Amino acid sequence: MSLKSEKEIELQLIGMSCVNCAAKIEKTLNSFEQVNASVNFATSKAVVSFPSDQWSAHLLVEKIQELGFQAFEIDEDAQTGDIKIIVQKEKEREQRLFFAALILTSPFILEMFYMLGGNGHQELIPRWVQLILATPVQFWIGWRFYRGSYYALRSKSSNMDVLIALGTTMAYVLSVLVTVMNWHHQHVYFEASTMVITLVLAGKYLESKAKKKTSDALEGLVRLQPKTAIVERSGKFEEIEVKDVIVGDTVIVKNAEAIPIDGVVVGGSSSVDESMLTGESIPVAKHVGDKVFAATLNHSGSLRVKATGVGTRTQLAQIIKIVSIAQGSKAPIQRLADKISAIFVPTVVTVSLFTFFLTWMISGDLASAFIAAVSVLVIACPCALGLATPTAVVVGVGKAAHAGVLFRDAKALEVAEKIDVLVLDKTGTITEGKPTVSDVKIGNMVTLENALQIAMSLEEGSSHPLARAIVDEGNKNHIYPVPVDFFESVVGQGVQGKIGTEVYKLGKPEWIADSVHLDKSILHSMEASGQTVVVLASSQEVIAYFAIADKVRESSKVAIQQILSQGIRVVMLTGDNEGTAKAIAKEVGIAEFKHSVKPSDKANFVVALKRKKLTVAMVGDGVNDAPALAMADVSFSMSSGTDIAIEAADVTLMKNDLTSVFAAISLSKFTLRKIRQNLFFAFVYNVFGIPLAALGMLNPIIAGGAMALSSVSVLTNSLMLKRVRLTANAE
Repeated sequence: MSLKSEKEIELQLIGMSCVNCAAKIEKTLNSFEQVNASVNFATSKAVVSFPSDQWSAHLLVEKIQELGFQAFEIDEDAQTGDIKIIVQKEKEREQRLFFAALILTSPFILEMFYMLGGNGHQELIPRWVQLILATPVQFWIGWRFYRGSYYALRSKSSNMDVLIALGTTMAYVLSVLVTVMNWHHQHVYFEASTMVITLVLAGKYLESKAKKKTSDALEGLVRLQPKTAIVERSGKFEEIEVKDVIVGDTVIVKNAEAIPIDGVVVGGSSSVDESMLTGESIPVAKHVGDKVFAATLNHSGSLRVKATGVGTRTQLAQIIKIVSIAQGSKAPIQRLADKISAIFVPTVVTVSLFTFFLTWMISGDLASAFIAAVSVLVIACPCALGLATPTAVVVGVGKAAHAGVLFRDAKALEVAEKIDVLVLDKTGTITEGKPTVSDVKIGNMVTLENALQIAMSLEEGSSHPLARAIVDEGNKNHIYPVPVDFFESVVGQGVQGKIGTEVYKLGKPEWIADSVHLDKSILHSMEASGQTVVVLASSQEVIAYFAIADKVRESSKVAIQQILSQGIRVVMLTGDNEGTAKAIAKEVGIAEFKHSVKPSDKANFVVALKRKKLTVAMVGDGVNDAPALAMADVSFSMSSGTDIAIEAADVTLMKNDLTSVFAAISLSKFTLRKIRQNLFFAFVYNVFGIPLAALGMLNPIIAGGAMALSSVSVLTNSLMLKRVRLTANAE
């Protein structure tokens, strides 16, 4: 049986006027079998996954085009390719239309001031001139609203275009009738129809500018990518485009240049600014054998780097991808706004009709009824509701990325605000994850060299930090491993194997104690100082006690106190012994900890907390902690130095310390606060604006201006997230 191939693409969308357009595209795509789509109005992008044996990107793009929108697949070159040019040209076209509308509408501003000066029905500009000026605004510049309405109504949906087209057309048609029939007693409303269209376009123009600022963080990451690289081939140096560099090439990086690829230093030494990846401003020393990453800045000296990752396989490309996907994802809090937006336009049209007939019946004035109905149509706009959540998410996720915190989706950003319990792994999370052998106590009839050789032979193939500490100690003493037969790893306990004729065990003291007697005084003295003890034993006796120290990160204590100050309960889980666990917990200020915990027990502990209706977060290294990370409501994975485990958790911490956890939680709180403010403004605007318009207290021009400003105000509020300082005292 063949497995179905799942494909995921990102699409750039052009032509959406409001959140209802995005909802229509999303609903249409999701109606197709096994197609899963998420459309973001704020970024004008869609992420679509589908089985490649049933669908193709070309076919899905055609389906979107049938709805009246343009769609283009974004590939790895799209950021600087044709799609970007198309989007820019579309923006320039809309700007030209806006300025054309502004010129044609300017005379109506004089007309308005003339009437406000107490001239009643007398008109400064003859009606026929007004008709000539208003007609191109209505049908040339405003054609986009008619086109959008046509496609919306054809697909049995509605959007902002329907409201604008209906309201301005009513004002225009009535004015034409008054002009043609020469009804001198009746006022014309050409200024209302033209200025509403112009104000809406002005709002869209400002909205476009503000929306671009929301994505500046991602654009900034894209701009960091160098365009060229100096490559050494066949003894010659040549400057080529970065996209032409291949894995294995030797790249020369000069002083003060950005590194164009991911690679390993094979010559030279320098210090490299990696702040764009980690948020850490202090340059990192690089020598032969160290890894370097694309777009980081070489501060001093020159480097020869062997390329290991190029193009879309660099760490920067992965970060850009994960940030882009996260910015385009939907937070659960957005569901309410989506539900309201779905019924918004039909409800507004109904209210407008009701307003017209009720006002006409009560006042007997057809003109007043007409103006009130048009004002209701014009002031109502679902855009503010649609922009409330995604714009804050876009800015928040981008801000987090520059701080070295990568959210995988908007759900993780939202859940991080609600954390009740934060569960921490010890090794590599609270500590540096680079343990070293600090002391060795050997038994009788054995030398230190012999004990180290046996231990490092058993641990040679392991990647566990404690195993690497023993191997490194052996290498430091110029000891070489010997062959091991019948090797076995016992999860959470240790390893055993046969060397020569003897079977040896190396692992936790309690595991070793099952077969040989241990010296409790040695164990207690080592554990009391916060060291981890690993015991090497033969089948008859203990050969050596290895004390392994893993230094606590300098930032851990401060970060944990910051997290505790948020009212979050902090628990440390470790597979280490009680003495070591107690010493580390005391050093960093954690009151609650569990020791001798197996990986599966960590997951069970997380599940037990969740059963108590608590929101649980887990911080680990993404390897031994994987089961617990998977079970947590939101999981944080340390980047483990140079091995970035982007897919290991909901949030990846590039800076690799707990201050990033506090930054993530703080940013989540700030972002959700902005989302709630935005939703409040959007709801209040419509709750008060529509009734005021229905009561005849707003004319269409004021209504149009208020509608345009509503979206801009939401965007501006979201942009204030850029000013947030991610510290304990940030306000």
